[in-house]
Amino acid sequence: MKRACVIGAGFGGLALAIRLQSGGVQTTLIEARDRPGGRAYVWEKDGFTFDAGPTVITDPSCLHELWALKGHRMEDDVELMPVMPFYRLNWPDGTNFDYSNDDVSLKSEIAKLNPEDVAGYDDFLEYSAGVLEEGYVKLGAVPFLDFASMIKAFPAIARYRAWRSVYSLVSSYVKNEKLREAFSFHSLLVGGNPMTTSSMYALIHKLEKNGGVWWAKGGTNQLVNGMITHFQRIGGEMRLGDPVTHVSTLGTRVTGVETKSGWSGQFDAVASNADIMHSYRDLMPDNQHAKRRAKALSKKKYSPSLFVVHFGVEGTWPGIPHHMILFGPRYKGLLDDIYKHGVLPEDFSIYLHHPTVTDPSVAPEGMSTFYALVPVANMGKLPVDWDEVGPILEKRILDELGRRLIPDIHSRIVTKFSYAPSDFKADLNAHMGSAFSLEPLLTQSAYFRAHNRDDTISNFYLVGAGTHPGAGIPGVVGSAKATAGLMLEDLS
Repeated sequence: MKRACVIGAGFGGLALAIRLQSGGVQTTLIEARDRPGGRAYVWEKDGFTFDAGPTVITDPSCLHELWALKGHRMEDDVELMPVMPFYRLNWPDGTNFDYSNDDVSLKSEIAKLNPEDVAGYDDFLEYSAGVLEEGYVKLGAVPFLDFASMIKAFPAIARYRAWRSVYSLVSSYVKNEKLREAFSFHSLLVGGNPMTTSSMYALIHKLEKNGGVWWAKGGTNQLVNGMITHFQRIGGEMRLGDPVTHVSTLGTRVTGVETKSGWSGQFDAVASNADIMHSYRDLMPDNQHAKRRAKALSKKKYSPSLFVVHFGVEGTWPGIPHHMILFGPRYKGLLDDIYKHGVLPEDFSIYLHHPTVTDPSVAPEGMSTFYALVPVANMGKLPVDWDEVGPILEKRILDELGRRLIPDIHSRIVTKFSYAPSDFKADLNAHMGSAFSLEPLLTQSAYFRAHNRDDTISNFYLVGAGTHPGAGIPGVVGSAKATAGLMLEDLS
């Protein structure tokens, strides 16, 4: 039996390990931290369960497929609960917009803001359906290893004007500014600036409309645990709390890996779900090709980071939905500050996650779990001391939530802690503390992203946010499908 190693137990690494093991390759999954999950880490504190994220599960069919490979059912290990509305969008003037896939309800919400935009929304939905088919269904799990594969995709790129930004595209269909924000913010969920990210990412709207938005009972961590359970059930091997420190190479082939504890293993193939810069720069420092790749990757544009405040409060809040976007007073200007200028502005937009409204099990009885997330520039653009800045930003975020949603929030907080860009860098080896790896620009997509199989080291592979198709659960699970296809063919 051929042997493979997958470095990193994030969603991409987990999905790849399951596919390889299901395909008859004896697979060892190695995770540096004490728990699997990567960016989907979890903390249990004072009776509260705090998921690190992601918290939005879309396209559950891509997850069900992982269990079905060996004739099992995901429902035996994970319970998915529907979330409705998907999001409540809120603006500083008090306007609310409940975003869902209920067509009647959604069009009613649109009409409240601008009745004339209902027809424009129908046209946008048709566009979104088209790019979903071309960009996700047809190409989401297809590796782009050479420029010829990019040429084949060009007709679809041209047909859907993919060089336009998501915001520009949405603006061509709807005129109300709040609706333009409502239908363009999704690219932020995968690290993309709506003002510059390719309009192909408008597919997220149709993806959510078709498959819904879901929550794993007990937290996103329970989806991670279910994947581990299934991986080990079918014979996979797992090493936790032992980071890979070196990937050994001989010529143009990987031979094995070494870990911090001194453990080593020989493998026929190695795939990394770790940060792409870390994979080449730090894990293969003695390989000349890896040095060149790291140098090239360092010149690319990386997504912003995040500042996240996790907090548990007294009381239950049935009026606050599972997901909220609290827009600030600026949209484009704020995005420019984050993506271009690298400053920490006075204003911000907040993604508020309130899982207890769907699943009370993640907090003690009579209490609620929240996290408040704001995008911030990565550490390459914003080199501040987060030990100093973090507490200031945390208070500003909680003050804003108190002003807009929970008036006595400070007195109700039972426990809290924050997670900053410096934590992404320290815990996840994330280049410049980026939360989503490479920025999803058209010039950094498909062939122009890190390849699923290295061009020179023939049995070294990548999976996860840094490779095709990109970040988000469906994205990294799609990358696992693309990478697994290559690996199983190469190892056969």
